[in-house]
Amino acid sequence: MKTAFVGLGVMGYPMAGYLARAGHEVTVYNRTRSKAEAWCAANGGRLAATPHAAAEGAEIVFSCVGNDNDVREVLLGEEGVLKGIPAGGLIVDHTTASAKVAREVYDAARKRSVDFLDAPLSGGQAGAESGQLTIMVGGDLPVFERALPVMNSYAKACTRIGGVGDGQKAKMVNQICIAGVVQGLAEGLHFAKRADLDVAAVIQAISRGAAQSWQMENRWQTMIDDRFDFGFAVEWMRKDLGIALEEAERVGARLDMTRIVDGYYAEVEALGGRRFDTSSLIKRLEPGK
Repeated sequence: MKTAFVGLGVMGYPMAGYLARAGHEVTVYNRTRSKAEAWCAANGGRLAATPHAAAEGAEIVFSCVGNDNDVREVLLGEEGVLKGIPAGGLIVDHTTASAKVAREVYDAARKRSVDFLDAPLSGGQAGAESGQLTIMVGGDLPVFERALPVMNSYAKACTRIGGVGDGQKAKMVNQICIAGVVQGLAEGLHFAKRADLDVAAVIQAISRGAAQSWQMENRWQTMIDDRFDFGFAVEWMRKDLGIALEEAERVGARLDMTRIVDGYYAEVEALGGRRFDTSSLIKRLEPGK
């Protein structure tokens, strides 16, 4: 298919590469032009000067940017995708953003006879680089079915949750759950060390039982080694948790633990950990290490 990819960050860069390797024609746009030039040099494809230009003639435009305002700028702005994509086209937004902005884009797209899916991701930089992402999708079923074979270029699982905005709400659930799991793992490791236990032996035992998690299997060693350079940063997690807390206020949900862990991440930021990965919650328990 003729596609475009807007936003070549740590997620978008490899995802666009998988589209190209799957045989799709890919035009790319990135605010830092040198990143787009490097992508084209490595993958072929065409470089566009604006999101508008990237979207011209495209059947599907994918976007993966930072936050709600970025989504509005690259999709709805004066040089945005909606000004370039032809009627009958499809926009798939992989940004983790609010359900509110997903509905805004959906409404604006419908007025131009363009389809839209909100499709946030889980799996982090490693998942993007390995083509093993999990995608949570909100939008109409026929539109999802149209996009699915293309998204499968870089996904191991792609699930339609419901209507527009529901993909973003599912991502909020994902982040809420991760926050609790990482905090529990941080406290468990901290306790094991203070109790003079063989941490490796403890993990070997409990990772085969009900305490098992991806975070435990992949991050326990790096956490006790004080290494926190493994992808998704604290500042982005706080952005995501903020979105979840705002939505919780709107729907009347209690997120007591989430609010507490968000505060813990603020403590990590105060320790200089804004760009640490999310497993750095243990840092506030052992700040002197």
